[in-house]
Amino acid sequence: MKLIVGLGNPGAKYAANRHNIGFMAVDRIAADHGFQPWRKRFQAEVSEGRLGSEKVMLIKPMTFMNLSGQSVGEAMRYLKLTPDDVIVFHDELDLAPGKCRVKLGGGHAGHNGLRSIHQHIGESYTRVRLGIGHPGHKDRVSGHVLSDFAKADQDWLDDLLRGISDGAVALAAGDGPGFQNAVARRVAPSRNQGAADTSPKGAAKPAPKPADPAEPTAPQSISEKLQSLAARFK
Repeated sequence: MKLIVGLGNPGAKYAANRHNIGFMAVDRIAADHGFQPWRKRFQAEVSEGRLGSEKVMLIKPMTFMNLSGQSVGEAMRYLKLTPDDVIVFHDELDLAPGKCRVKLGGGHAGHNGLRSIHQHIGESYTRVRLGIGHPGHKDRVSGHVLSDFAKADQDWLDDLLRGISDGAVALAAGDGPGFQNAVARRVAPSRNQGAADTSPKGAAKPAPKPADPAEPTAPQSISEKLQSLAARFK
């Protein structure tokens, strides 16, 4: 069984914040993969279902970000899981908006939700870093993460969440590269999938259109006519 955690803050006030992108990720997985309705358990909202052959519990801690580890630790111990079974989605300032990286273990880099989880279960869990960009100065970080995504962010955000849902089965199976490829196909489509070339992969390209035989050719210059005439008498 896998415990997949989305980090965020509870309540309508924070629902569209950049800091809540972890909640958005697990909400999208639950909706797209037919998980059970959310219910309260482990100081959190949880939803159960399957991703491929893997049984999964999705969890959104309702303790506020700074105490997320209380909920995650309680759920992990009750379900008799280890940190290897835990995957955490969280916002990442050091990645450009829309970027996604999977990382196993390591530090919390000052993220308060990860800091709390470290305190309760250690650092040997998988985290999925979801880029929200940096505001440019450390004094602006708090306002940046606790403000809503802008209207201009909605297209890449939707593509990112779709990609996360597409790759969720691979992620639950431990296939990090497969998950990231699924995300990349949504947020950075291959040039071969662009509007410029809609032919199936591997299909032969059509031959160039032959010139219209009825189309008149450009008239010859006097010099060209003399050269042509001279060639006849060689």
